[in-house]
Amino acid sequence: MSKDTVSAPKTAAGTAPFSYDNVDHREPTGHGNSPAAWTTVFVMLFGALIMAIAYVIANTPVFVAGGAVMIIGLLVGFGMRKAGYGVGGSKLKNSGH
Repeated sequence: MSKDTVSAPKTAAGTAPFSYDNVDHREPTGHGNSPAAWTTVFVMLFGALIMAIAYVIANTPVFVAGGAVMIIGLLVGFGMRKAGYGVGGSKLKNSGH
């Protein structure tokens, strides 16, 4: 075994020290904390629960219905994001009150 120390990869010339793969890690990502994201997660979790129960009781139509609920969750989240309830959306701006 080698006793050489392991070092992090060096940045290329002219790039920022916090940049890796063209992503600036100094800015917070927000992690999707919005009504659209939370609604999507809860609806899809409900769909996954339906699918899990259907799998255990071996009921194919209910399993497919759970998958449909998951797809509906995606569509609801997409619609809410377009309506302004996503991260940085127009409905979530602070009005100064």
